[in-house]
Amino acid sequence: MSTEPCHVLSHFEASSAAMADTLKEQAFIESCRQMTAACIRTLRGGGKLLFAGNGGSAGDAQHIAGEFVSRLNFDRAPLAAIALTVDTSVLTAIGNDYGFDRVFERQVLALGRKGDLFCGISTSGRSPNILRALRAARELGVTTVGLMGANGGEMADLCDLVLAAPHTRTPMIQQLHITAAHAICGAVEAEIFGGPA
Repeated sequence: MSTEPCHVLSHFEASSAAMADTLKEQAFIESCRQMTAACIRTLRGGGKLLFAGNGGSAGDAQHIAGEFVSRLNFDRAPLAAIALTVDTSVLTAIGNDYGFDRVFERQVLALGRKGDLFCGISTSGRSPNILRALRAARELGVTTVGLMGANGGEMADLCDLVLAAPHTRTPMIQQLHITAAHAICGAVEAEIFGGPA
């Protein structure tokens, strides 16, 4: 049997510790409640939820949008949500014609309307294409939400609501983001459709 440290075990231990520490962070829990309320207001008002991120956060954007459009905890009508990370023709056209920094900004300008909500996901809080999209959303009167890590970055100043995972390591930040997103989506669908929370 290998005497090398078990990296799998150490990752699970770090993951468990990050989750336990987050439960003590009242500001994070309150931000989840506020984001839940903002999503409910948006959807009940006929608006839609827009999500964007890069790399793993792009995967999270797609994952979260999928939970709203399909279902999370029980069968119900679909909720309006779009991940701005999935249309390769749009992404490559904008990237080629205007630069990668504008791939989400132009989609927000094309699809966003007053009454919508845009959620930008960046573990560093400094992704240039997310920052530009947040500015564009603000110009349109779209509610702006930022999912980031403990270091915050520039995103916070551009967001109506901030969900800052209380960690500095990217894998832990992403884990906390998707856990929070599941909790928020579950609360939203329970409130709107009266199903189990």
